[in-house]
Amino acid sequence: MQEITESIHNCLLCDSPFAYTLSLISGKYKMTILYALFRFEVVRYNELKRHIDGVSFKSLTNALRELESDDLIKRKEYPQIPPKVEYSLSSRGKSLIPILDSMCAWGRENKP
Repeated sequence: MQEITESIHNCLLCDSPFAYTLSLISGKYKMTILYALFRFEVVRYNELKRHIDGVSFKSLTNALRELESDDLIKRKEYPQIPPKVEYSLSSRGKSLIPILDSMCAWGRENKP
């Protein structure tokens, strides 16, 4: 245990892999979006908005843009009228699902 404590004290958390991972998934809706895309695989914008209670168009759009720029989701746009856009997890985004599953299991075990 002392070895772990020493490594935490000697580590700058802002430069750690832990902080990097948190920076990718932090935000009010990012983890929910990732989980929804995992569950439903390919989802259109309005469908995703219906799955997430209370999210505004602006918040959803910003979260999707950040997730896309971090290569966690893929955005596919179809050249038609009206525009059709679909979102899905990238392989990098899929690699986060075990982490989200573990967080969910922890919450289930520890929720009062």
